[in-house]
Amino acid sequence: MIISASLIASLMLTPACASPEYHQFDFWLGDWTVTAPNGKIAGTNTIDRPLGSCVLQEHWVGKGGTNGSSFNIYDATRKQWHQTWVDNQGVLLLLDGAYTDGKMVMSGPGVNRTGSAIINRITWERQHGDPDRVRQLWETSADGGKTWQTAFDGLYTRKAAK
Repeated sequence: MIISASLIASLMLTPACASPEYHQFDFWLGDWTVTAPNGKIAGTNTIDRPLGSCVLQEHWVGKGGTNGSSFNIYDATRKQWHQTWVDNQGVLLLLDGAYTDGKMVMSGPGVNRTGSAIINRITWERQHGDPDRVRQLWETSADGGKTWQTAFDGLYTRKAAK
């Protein structure tokens, strides 16, 4: 097989993860203050790109002492988004999903505090198209998705640039 010099040059100049799918979740990038529906501060979150344009990493610091981190990536082989979340409470979440209709929605199996099987579903979306406000709604279902209970409802407000 003969590979042309122009093909090699093209491959070398194309940055990894350059396609638009890798940037569907970019609206979550930034430094945020997160409030609960009652207006009280729930914590802070910083979302950055430590590995170029391929991965978003979350750095959560909760007001109640929970600290955690997630890695989020568009998996081109499966054509979907994936999140792996871990925290200082021993929680592991493995979620998969997609960006559709202006929302990032990821879900996956888990267990609740009593060890029963549940489904986790987390939705992120800009509030009223405002790039400085994002709502994260984490819901769980113990009945296979028939009904959902809110586990966390946070309004992200972008911190002012320093």
